[in-house]
Amino acid sequence: AGSGHSDKHSIAHVDGVTEVSGVNKEPVESVEAAAGLVRRAAAARAVEATQMNAVSSRSHTIFMLYITGEHEASGSRLTGCLNLVDLAGSERVHKMGLDGQTLMEAKHINLSLHALEQVVVALQEKAQGTGRSHIPYRNSTMTMMLKDSLGGNCRTVMIATASPRGDHLLEGISTCRFAQRIAMVTNEAVVNEEVDPALIIKRLRIENRELRDELRILRGDNEIGRPLVQIN
Repeated sequence: AGSGHSDKHSIAHVDGVTEVSGVNKEPVESVEAAAGLVRRAAAARAVEATQMNAVSSRSHTIFMLYITGEHEASGSRLTGCLNLVDLAGSERVHKMGLDGQTLMEAKHINLSLHALEQVVVALQEKAQGTGRSHIPYRNSTMTMMLKDSLGGNCRTVMIATASPRGDHLLEGISTCRFAQRIAMVTNEAVVNEEVDPALIIKRLRIENRELRDELRILRGDNEIGRPLVQIN
């Protein structure tokens, strides 16, 4: 579980994989094991009562599941990452009645959400050809972690939640507008495939031998170059 703070962890992208300092990777071999890690992350998430929510989230949560597989026939290696993200809601300080630690948390949450919105706006403008090419991923830890899930080689789905209460109307409208911007971001997802050069050479040699055998049969030649005898 990651907090809304922008300087808690350092982020690095190594060979296309996002690395977060101070966070351990744990291998999982089943859906149940992965679900157990999700429950652990949810339990570690900070919550605090406010005037609008008795169990208000005081941090964002990001669950990253790396998947690797090998194709038996071709020997190619396929990789992917599933990011499950639960964002803390944008908070209006005067309505939440925040002070002290919760006020500081709200500021960090709002700043990280603002950085996320800046990234989404830049991606939207880039897709429309009306904005600059630079995407400000480095403005926050969260946007750096989600770089591969926003405007990259990925498919992105956002589920927006809004309260039906009239006094939360402005927050609901803001959430819907943000979701609309997310929907306008375009991605071009392709398969992450790596192939060992030695395997490519081996496969090509096998194909070459098979083609030579087929050609020999079609020409009616035996193994030492003499015509095959056909018995009727």
